[in-house]
This record gives sequence, C-alpha cells and structure tokens, in this order.
Amino acid sequence: MVRERAAQYGDSEILRFKDNLSGKYRAINWTLLLNTVNKISNSLLSLGFSSESRIGIYSDNRPEWTIADLGILQIRGIVVPFFGTAAHSQLQYIVDETEIGLMFVGNNEQKERALKLADKDENLRFVVGLDPSLTSESKKFCRWDQFLSFGTDEKYTTIVDEQLKEAGAGDIATIIYTSGTTGDPKGVMLTHNNFMYCMEIHDKRLEVGRSDVSLCFLPLSHVFERAWTYYILNRGAVNVYLENPKTVIEALPEVKPTVMCTVPRFYEKTYEGIKAEELKWPGYKRKIFEWSIGIGREHSGFLSKDIKPPVALQLKRKVADLLVLKTVRKIFGGKVRFMPCAGAAIRPELLQFFHAAGLFVNYGYGATETTATVSCFKSDVYDFYSTGTIMPGIAVDFTPEGEIMVKGDTIFAGYYRKPDETAKVLKDGWYHTGDTGKLTEAGDLLMIDRINDIFKTSGGKYISPQKIELLLCDDNFIEQAVVIGDNRKFITALIVPSVPRLRSQFGLLGEKADDAEILVREPAVIDFMKLRIDRLQADLPAYERVVRFTLLPELFTIENEALTATLKIRRRIVEKKYSALIEEMYL
Repeated sequence: MVRERAAQYGDSEILRFKDNLSGKYRAINWTLLLNTVNKISNSLLSLGFSSESRIGIYSDNRPEWTIADLGILQIRGIVVPFFGTAAHSQLQYIVDETEIGLMFVGNNEQKERALKLADKDENLRFVVGLDPSLTSESKKFCRWDQFLSFGTDEKYTTIVDEQLKEAGAGDIATIIYTSGTTGDPKGVMLTHNNFMYCMEIHDKRLEVGRSDVSLCFLPLSHVFERAWTYYILNRGAVNVYLENPKTVIEALPEVKPTVMCTVPRFYEKTYEGIKAEELKWPGYKRKIFEWSIGIGREHSGFLSKDIKPPVALQLKRKVADLLVLKTVRKIFGGKVRFMPCAGAAIRPELLQFFHAAGLFVNYGYGATETTATVSCFKSDVYDFYSTGTIMPGIAVDFTPEGEIMVKGDTIFAGYYRKPDETAKVLKDGWYHTGDTGKLTEAGDLLMIDRINDIFKTSGGKYISPQKIELLLCDDNFIEQAVVIGDNRKFITALIVPSVPRLRSQFGLLGEKADDAEILVREPAVIDFMKLRIDRLQADLPAYERVVRFTLLPELFTIENEALTATLKIRRRIVEKKYSALIEEMYL
C-alpha cells in the first residue's frame, strides 16, 4: 500500500511536524517518506533482523515513529509499541516475553530506560534514537543518522524485494500489549490483513481524501491512532504529529485539522473549559450562549435522523452560528469535518453539545483485539445514546448473558505466547469482548459496561458502575469518579473534584484553598459536594445511589497507573491503592 501511494503521489506532502528549534512546521513528502522507510529496512537487515524479528518502538508521537514502523513492516518484522511513559517494570515484562532485539526510542528518558534494560538483557542488542539529537556513550546505542547509513549496500534492497514477494496477508504485523485493567498485560497479535480489511470497511463508512489534514495526538502505541494513521496514509491525507498531547488545544488553531482521532476525556476537558469561561460572563451573554446551543441542539437533532430542519430553524441556526457556534468550532481550528471518538464511555449530553456547535463527533466502539472499530456513527442517521451502527463486513452477536461477541477479518490472531488466554476469548471465530451490550430498536450497538466491572451488592442487586460514574461526572465540580460496592451493603465512591472550581467557590478559606489536600477535607466542601451528589442521583433507585464518598486531591492519571493508555480506570489498582479509605467508608 505504501509503495503504491508513494508512486501515485510522489512530491505531495504526507507527514508534517513542528521543528523544535525553529517552532515552524515542516513537511515530508511521499518520496522522502519511502526513501527513509527503505533505509530503515536495509539497516535492519544489515544488523541481522528479518521476518518475524520483534522490534520495539518506545516513543511519543513523531514522524520517525511511523517511518520506523513502516520500515520494520517492510522486512516482515513485527512491531512491538510501548506507551511513551511506560514504566521500567512494563518495559521489562514485554521485552522479556517478546525477546525484542532492537528498540527505537524518542527522548532522553526513554533512551536511558531502554539502555538500562539492554545492559541486563542479551536479546536487546541495539537502542536507536528517533530524535536526531539523542546521543550516548553506550556501545548499544545508535544515533539516527548512524543507523540510516548501515544498509547502504544494494544487496539489502534486493533482499527487501525478495522478502515482500514472500509476504502474506496473515503475516503478524504487530504485537500490541493491552494496558490491562486487571491482570498482566497481553500481547494482541494483529496481521497485515487485519489492518487492510479495517481500511476497506472504513472506506464504506467514512469519507477521507487528499485534502484532509489529521492531527495525530493520541498515542501511536495504541491501536486507535495507529490504525487511523495507516488509513490516513492509504487515503493520501496529511498526518500532523503532536509530540506532547497536553498541548493539543494550542495546536488545533495552528494545524486546523479536518479530521482527527479523539477520546471522551478530550471533550470532557474542553467542555469544562468552555463552561468555566461562561461563568465569567455577564447574564445577558450567558443567555445568548445557552440560546444558541439550544438552537444548535434542536438543529442537530433533525440531522441525526436525516431529516431536513424546518426553514425557521435553519434561519435561527444561522443566527446562532454567527453569535456563538462558529466561535466554539474555532477552538478546534475551524475546519473540522468529523472526529472519530472511542476508548471509553461518553455522556450523550456531551455528544449533543458538540454536535450542536456543528462538530461531528463520530462516536464508536472497538478494542485492540478487533483492530479498533466495531461500530461507529453513520454520517446520515445516528443515535447519541448508542455507540453507532455496526461496521460493514463485521458481525456482532451476544451470549445469553449479554456479552458482546464480534466476528470478521479485523479479529486478532491471538495473544502472544498465551494460548490459554486466547482460547478463553476466541471461540469458533467469535471474539468474546468482555463487554455487555445490546442492540437498540434501530439496530445500533449499545455498550453497557465491562463484565468484570459489574458487581453485586450484598443485597443481591447488580450494579453497573459506569452508569453511575457518568452521571456523577456530569457535574462541573466532579472530574473523575470510581464507584465501589462489590459484595457490600451499599455503594460508595472515590471522587476527584475540580480543585480549581472548589478554590473559586470557597475562596473564603484563604490559604487553605491553595492546598488540595486540606481543601478536600474541609467540612464545608464535603457538605457542598454531598448536596450536589444527592441532587444528581435523585432519580436513581435507592440501591444504585452513592451513600458515602471520599474526595481525593489527586487526579487518576496514566503516570500514577490509575488509568490505562486509553484513559480507562484501572479499578483494581485504584481499589488497592485507596483500600484504607474505602474501608473507612464502610465503618
């Protein structure tokens, strides 16, 4: 695919990145991309790597990530990606299991961690810096320019061509380790056919072309952004790399993407920022804002049913657009056509808000084991309360217990060196997802919760924590929530409040407001949060209500291992870390 596109598009831009020295964006065209990919392949062959060699990429997003990825795939090697902030223990586990022989690294910290592993691991013979500025005295380290010069002998080009002639659709392309909300991570083996079929079915659902620009800010180590990057290459669109995802809001007006992958947390944080600004406005301005969003919501309601809005509503929508909606879209650069979104649950109200502003958030459902997308919104008819329509060429069914099963050419080949784990989830070609769900009356897929997350109280009531957590996080003063109650007599919750909002609300606490640890223990703050929580869950049956809660001063993050790379809560880790606080709530 890459060779064909390079022959088609030649000098056309395909990758873009910001130069750290000049602060300006630089472009890489198809010809340069393929030439560098070829150098990667030739150099790998010169060092003794070939088909089925496991080669690691441990880096944040940058063009060299994709270039190295494609160079490995071209010799029929197997790419093993690592999340950019992966801890030493995570690296060690994966390197030991896959026997990685070479690892590409992106920054100095990643380089040092990789070299520390290489010093003790005979298999890991080379560490190569993707950033040209990286250097080291270690004999196992190669600078980027050094590495690219290893395979200059023409014989390696011939070997690459011979390797490709032997390539098959069933070749393993990558082993992606799931973050693991429970237990040890498992290496998901995806084939070249998995990715190619994924592109084929997306062509039947999405419209992406050479005029599109995508902002690559989710980690390439995860299947979502990685598969999307392949799709962008396939469609000949431009992929713009953002190394630091925390700067995405600043990058959007510069890049002006037309499409980009997103996760629910991105919209939650953006919405919170918008609402925080709204609080600063005078009353008349807030009324205009709410009126405009209301008109936009009504308008998008017609669009979601593929019904032309009434003329009067269309006129009001134009006024609302001039007053407010256009400004909201400018936050995203002003040119967005649609944004695929997956990875976790999202509140329907949040989807409706951004659709009201004219931003098509294409929400969907998938997993690493399904090469990402199982379902997503269609462009004409979609249901905000679902995870979209099942993709063409993909079959979905349910076990008697309601577990979602998926079948099709995007289903993974198995877990690396874990046949027993594979057998548990792959049965007669069906992948058992571990998620509960159902089809709506219109035939859309609705994912309800992880089976392992659903618990039963000591009173025998089954509880879906995700439902309650989404409800709680609908409050502007609540950032994150984890619901507890397995085999307990009532439900409790660990809640991370919005500390900046509490500081603003309780400025009267003086210096105490600057200390999050003190702030979350203030009786006035706890009483304030209790009133809000009770109001939120007033319509829930008694057995689903949070009876007691504890406020935490620290966010759940990837760095403190409370979140997976796709920002899902790692419940077992959270419950273990805060076990003492949880027990106090049941005294």
